[in-house]
Amino acid sequence: MSGEHTGKTALVLAGGGSLGAVQVGMLQALVESGVQANMVIGASVGAINGAYFAARPHAQGIEELAELWLSLRSEDVFPIHAFTTIKSLLLGHNHIARADGLARLLHNKLPVARIEQTELPLHILATDLLTGKEALLSSGPLAEALLASSAIPLIFPHRVIDGQALVDGSIASNTPIASAVELGAERLLVLPTGFGCACPGVPDRMASLALHTLNLLSMWQLVRDVEHYQSRAAIHVVAPLCPQAVSVFDFSVTAELLSRARAHTLDWLAQGGLEQEGVPETLRPHHHEASGRDRAAGLSMPTG
Repeated sequence: MSGEHTGKTALVLAGGGSLGAVQVGMLQALVESGVQANMVIGASVGAINGAYFAARPHAQGIEELAELWLSLRSEDVFPIHAFTTIKSLLLGHNHIARADGLARLLHNKLPVARIEQTELPLHILATDLLTGKEALLSSGPLAEALLASSAIPLIFPHRVIDGQALVDGSIASNTPIASAVELGAERLLVLPTGFGCACPGVPDRMASLALHTLNLLSMWQLVRDVEHYQSRAAIHVVAPLCPQAVSVFDFSVTAELLSRARAHTLDWLAQGGLEQEGVPETLRPHHHEASGRDRAAGLSMPTG
């Protein structure tokens, strides 16, 4: 990518389960528009997207990442079944699913094997399970670092790297703005996944509810961090999709998310998004009410 900004720019990618597809659409638009980044830092699914982009930071790489997302099913990432859940509880495990499917996917699809082999400097955020502190991984086996960064507590087992027990980076910082600033970034381009502001009701499954709740907490943490660090760096948050009614477990509408996010980000750029700082109003707490017909058309009214 190329661009006019001369300061050190960090591309910062948030977590968000299946809503990570939104980031791929955003990346498509940013690459088409020639936006420059000097380093990439991500947490959870944002780390996975960021790793692929850091390894192949060009249009072809993003198209490959989009194709990968289009091939995913919920089962590939979240193999959660009643039998395995009950078995885990009976055996006294501290998680209800294994990450074998995601591990195979990462080992088979990642362009490079180690973090330090990416074209752009890459930093992956995980959380120290014992202290809750951020654990920034900047070298070592890439797939293992990504498995640690996306190890959702209670759902997936933690990972041990260099003697440190690690879980999902979203626990410490879903959008690692603080880490990007500490790494010397003068300008941050933040790619949030957004949240289900138009979801019709509370998720009815335990795992879905857990990830939905974590995503909400993560988005409010993002808002807080932008407001806290905006005096130390120029922070531009790409406006997320709104209204959004897709579950963080739902991989059946990836094509729609990719298309909407690309078009939405191109509009955001055309309207001077890279000159805007602060928090987009669509990231602040709100909800949409709509009739069945309106919701089907993607139209609804925010209720605050």
